[in-house]
Amino acid sequence: MDGFTPYSSAAGGALIGAAAALLWYGAGRIMGVSGIVGGLATARGSDIGWRLCFLAGLLAAPLLLWAVAGIDRPPSLQTSPMLLITAGLLVGYGTRLGSGCTSGHGVCGLARLSPRSLIATVLFMASGAAVVFVARHLLGA
Repeated sequence: MDGFTPYSSAAGGALIGAAAALLWYGAGRIMGVSGIVGGLATARGSDIGWRLCFLAGLLAAPLLLWAVAGIDRPPSLQTSPMLLITAGLLVGYGTRLGSGCTSGHGVCGLARLSPRSLIATVLFMASGAAVVFVARHLLGA
């Protein structure tokens, strides 16, 4: 993997943790990106504003880092758009089945010492490893 540095990874992790803490203290909400995005379909009134602001910050932060701090852009993925769309839909379906995503369970749930989040995170990681193994070694994708 090109472009990986422990410092940028640690900074990214700290920013994710800071975003989760700010959302918790500022809006009383637990950060889970799939829940925030999924909630836009049914949100009403003031519930829409914080969701859109959070998503805007999520998209703007890497752009600001590239522009201001001069951090290299991540390497581009060399795969088909259809495979990316399919993978994204499967992740979305999986987060609905697991009642949360990696940010909700992995960041916030583990920080709250939730056993349910520990099990979900272990299953996320194992599923990801299994999918990579099958895609790269059995299917040659």
